[in-house]
Amino acid sequence: MNNSDYARLAVGAGMDRKALDPVVLDLRGLSSVAEYFVILTGTSDRHVQAVAENIMDAFKAVGNRLLGEEGLRHGKWVLLDYGEVVIHVFLEAVREYYDIEKLWVDAPRLEIETSEDRTV
Repeated sequence: MNNSDYARLAVGAGMDRKALDPVVLDLRGLSSVAEYFVILTGTSDRHVQAVAENIMDAFKAVGNRLLGEEGLRHGKWVLLDYGEVVIHVFLEAVREYYDIEKLWVDAPRLEIETSEDRTV
């Protein structure tokens, strides 16, 4: 699997737990931090945790090791660091407040298929 495949895996695992508003920012050439940011939204603390846990399970199943995790206990903003793919799972109000998409406005969005067969 390449890094864009891992980004898509994160979206799929998040959508399996009914995450909302998936966005994948392509940071290649813009940042040395990661190649992709995956951003998802949950509707409650527990929902954010469930989405993040399902993503961790999916990555573990394919042998991708978690390098770091922040925020899982509180469920407001969970950050999962898989090296070149960094995943953010937010509560809606927290996502709006930090507005990562606006910070990375120059980053192209990776086309992804959601479970409803629509490209975002």
